Amino acid sequence: MFKNVEGTSEEDANKGQAKEKSGVDDPRTVLEKNRDFKRLYDSTFQVLFRVAYRVTGSAEAAEDLCQDSFFRLYEKNMVFPNPEEAKYWLIRVVKNAALNYAKRKERERKAYQRAFKEDYRQVETGEGLLVKKEISEEVQSALSKLPENLRMVLILKEYAEMNYKEIGKTLGISEGNVKVRVFRARERLAALLLVSEKESEKTALKAGLEEAELPV
Repeated sequence: MFKNVEGTSEEDANKGQAKEKSGVDDPRTVLEKNRDFKRLYDSTFQVLFRVAYRVTGSAEAAEDLCQDSFFRLYEKNMVFPNPEEAKYWLIRVVKNAALNYAKRKERERKAYQRAFKEDYRQVETGEGLLVKKEISEEVQSALSKLPENLRMVLILKEYAEMNYKEIGKTLGISEGNVKVRVFRARERLAALLLVSEKESEKTALKAGLEEAELPV
């Protein structure tokens, strides 16, 4: 894992180029690779986790991103000149993955807020009523796509305005289980709403282009 491969340039090795191998691995090579990997994992995981957590704000997401980066390194049989270069490569991978995760979650959060946090105190114009109707239909469509166990907790939380304890008693599950389901339901619904929003934008853009092409 930390040796230059014969026929591979120093520049390629620094980039962590995957080593092409044929045939069956030498058991001694596999053992050495596994030992190197474990030492690298033990020495760098906490650093990677701190980077991912500070970007995502989620311990669960940070751990998943770190594990995925190590999995990529191991499965691709990456080769580095030394452990420091491997660490830097992992940090770059985790940093980029965490930034992408944070951007995606921000888009999902906005889509979710758009669906559930509309200010209904505003004056209801004809256009406003139409927008609200469209949003309601989008939410209903997205809700119908959720598994029943997630859909029900979200309905009770958002529409019945019940707290976690009340939902747990109603469904016969623990309060902790309710929190987990609500969290997962919100994430799934936000992702569905984001997809729906993008599809609506594409439809609107297409309609606008077609209208612009009409002869005057």
